[in-house]
Amino acid sequence: MALKLKVKSKEEVPAEQLAFYVEREGAWVLDVEGGLADRGKLEEFRASNIALKNEVAALKERYAGVDLDALKAAEEAARKATEDAALKAGQFDSVLAARLKAAEDRAAAERTRLASERDALNGQLQAIQIDQAVVAEASKRKLKASATPDVVARARATFRLVDGAPRAVEADGQTVRVGADGVSPLTVAGWVEGLVAEAPHLFEGNAGGGAAGNGAGGAAVTVGKNPFRRDSWNLTEQYRIEKSNPALAAQLRNGA
Repeated sequence: MALKLKVKSKEEVPAEQLAFYVEREGAWVLDVEGGLADRGKLEEFRASNIALKNEVAALKERYAGVDLDALKAAEEAARKATEDAALKAGQFDSVLAARLKAAEDRAAAERTRLASERDALNGQLQAIQIDQAVVAEASKRKLKASATPDVVARARATFRLVDGAPRAVEADGQTVRVGADGVSPLTVAGWVEGLVAEAPHLFEGNAGGGAAGNGAGGAAVTVGKNPFRRDSWNLTEQYRIEKSNPALAAQLRNGA
């Protein structure tokens, strides 16, 4: 037979189970360490939750069909009546203070709203300008239409709008990212050029002018100026050639 957690009187407890019960608040409860108290708290919370739901339902029923505009007008009329009474009583300072406080609260709320809208619009503007600049530059390199979302996502993670122009930054979002020369800020064109080497599958065809050669494995590589020479140094091109044709990269490096 299962033990009951709580009974109303001692007589309800079987004699052989009486040792397991204690009298508490006019009832006999099972003497279990911690468990009964925890259950009691749970039941209390459940009862409070039910009571709260009932209160909400009662309020909804009470104010069903209430004209909120009329209620607001009534509140304003009551406020004005109170203010008029205070003015007649000569309480000019308190009336003025209340008006100033209300005006300040409205102004603060309006500033918060405008700041939120401004930040949202700035974010949208930055995204649009960055997207347009990157897509325009990538389109010159025959960007695949299906790859546009990928390129845009990469660009948004790299560029920020500074003084109306896209500026590439490092992962910290602050440090300016430099280009292939290691000095000048990375431009959109430079970033796209690097993307061609890093993710050529995003472009229809990325071969430029110059002589094409086949290296190990038959991979075609286009080479114009030697990117390993000091007068035509280009880290992006070095990376592209080393990745696609190590043998040609070694040949160009030795001839630099």
